[in-house]
Amino acid sequence: MAEREVDRSVSQTVKAQLALRDQILSGSLRPGERISELQAVETTGASRTPVRMALVRLEEEGLLEAIPSGGFMVKAFSERDISDSIELRGTLEGLAARFAAERGVSARELEPLKECLAAIDELLRQVPISIDAFSSYVTLNARFHALLTELSRSPPLIRQIDRASALPFASPSAFVMAQSALTEAQQILIIAQEHHRVVIDAIENREGARAEAVMREHARLAVRNLRLALRNRTHLDLLPALALIRTATD
Repeated sequence: MAEREVDRSVSQTVKAQLALRDQILSGSLRPGERISELQAVETTGASRTPVRMALVRLEEEGLLEAIPSGGFMVKAFSERDISDSIELRGTLEGLAARFAAERGVSARELEPLKECLAAIDELLRQVPISIDAFSSYVTLNARFHALLTELSRSPPLIRQIDRASALPFASPSAFVMAQSALTEAQQILIIAQEHHRVVIDAIENREGARAEAVMREHARLAVRNLRLALRNRTHLDLLPALALIRTATD
């Protein structure tokens, strides 16, 4: 009975955490808006203990900030905060690519990565790229990065990459949907796909330094996407969470 109660509490915590995160990233909760425990209970339908734990977890994720008087508020992010988080992810992914190249990867192990590459190539043949194709790209791009990370065969590094990618807006596909409305969209994806191609080649040829440099440069492309998205907020419906990011001119 006690074990079932614990499982139910954990399940409710996860449910509340996901619901509150969605409210933040969908723009339903605005930067600086206060979230009380009671309010969260009402909006998520979870009981107070799981909600309390969910709020703490969201603070750890960086989406909420604790208020000294009690409760939490939705956190706003500076452009530098996001750039630093992306740079951190790129540094770690670069290390993963170097490990993969230096430790050696078999043709069979590389096959899923190449299949993912081919699937993205197929999407990029569309001119112009449709919103549905951008959505499919998000899934494939996340898979590519996950497969690449696994090739490092370094559990400690994989854990750190997962943590870095969980930082707000730091995941590999964080700004893809926002960039879909930009005139530069197709060019950006073509450059990103070329990075994917080059890193596979570097890993195959056991070129650790080259593989690392490519993935670090790949992350810098994500920073460029961030800047483009922030300067073109006319399509906030594609990524409402952009409202959480403050630029120097805000």
